[in-house]
Amino acid sequence: MSDKLRIILVDDQCLCRRGLSELLGNCYDFDVIGTTDNIGELRTMLNEKPDLLIVDLRMKPMDGISLLKQLRKEECTVPAIMLTMSDSDADLKNAIRAGVRGYLLKDMPPEEVVDAIRRVAAGELVVAPAMTVKMIEMLRDEQPEQETRNSLKLLTEREREILQLLSRGESNKAIALNLKISYDTVKQHVRHILNKLNLSSRVKAAVLFTKEQETQGIDDL
Repeated sequence: MSDKLRIILVDDQCLCRRGLSELLGNCYDFDVIGTTDNIGELRTMLNEKPDLLIVDLRMKPMDGISLLKQLRKEECTVPAIMLTMSDSDADLKNAIRAGVRGYLLKDMPPEEVVDAIRRVAAGELVVAPAMTVKMIEMLRDEQPEQETRNSLKLLTEREREILQLLSRGESNKAIALNLKISYDTVKQHVRHILNKLNLSSRVKAAVLFTKEQETQGIDDL
């Protein structure tokens, strides 16, 4: 039995489907079991029990968000990632409300797309680095548990430095270049940060850090 992540790609542009299929097909842990631009074909492909859907936002005749809402009405519970060119606040909000587990941009570097898909598969809510600040704005009204807020004190100076850069929307690659450390070292630090904060998403960790900075700013007045 294969342990590969079984993926279906839904995009109305053939070139995008082929390019992404080839990218993911070259990964040892992914298995693209179908690509389509047709909801009827998609329904048939869902019988193959995929682990993840990657859906384009701007599609015709049915856009990606409407497609996901329709699938949910049909009791399809397969996790979904939205892959799009749109960096619109409204599109991000609508996609999150539709229950997507990831919101990625098509101009992201291929290695970041692959990394993001793996993180979604591991249970994390993932947005493109360029959308992080917008996501923080969406989530900033959430009140974290006191225990979680206190956990920020457990972070090392380097981990806080990385969390600060994450809160600014920096990608792992950009952080690695900024701090002159390896890409894998950044990923390891982020894992440690999430473990210490008992959070499943770097976005929520960034929200927590931002709120702490705002509180300190008020206290300093």
